[in-house]
Amino acid sequence: MGLIDRTTKDLHLVALVKDQELFSADPLPSPLLQAAEEVGKTLNLENDWLNIGPASLFSMGLPPGFTERMQIRKYKGLTLYLADRFDQICFKLYASVDQGPQSKHFTDLLALSPNPEELSQAKNWCITQDVSENFANDITHVIEKINATH
Repeated sequence: MGLIDRTTKDLHLVALVKDQELFSADPLPSPLLQAAEEVGKTLNLENDWLNIGPASLFSMGLPPGFTERMQIRKYKGLTLYLADRFDQICFKLYASVDQGPQSKHFTDLLALSPNPEELSQAKNWCITQDVSENFANDITHVIEKINATH
């Protein structure tokens, strides 16, 4: 979407779409798994280039309004529903707490330039994903580091 100037080696799947409804990407349907393997071989990609790790976020609940904000991109027979900038802020904040301020996720989060209101809303969503006291403390520290860079 041009929001971050960094290439990645994989595609993160949070959910799949069928008949305008989201459903879990874990496990991947066999035809999609087979197509991903063929694309991976053709383009010389790693076996895990289609990453369903973030599918666990779907089971815990996506940020409110996620579906309405999705950005649609069509490539011949393939339709992608991309997470909007705000939802990427949510996901990157969550990953930054998990992987720390030295991670690519923290760098990506800074590149998204979230404002204080977006960070507050993202924090509210993140704490629904991990209700532990440690997480609440860690997310506060990450947000402090973000605010210190602005």
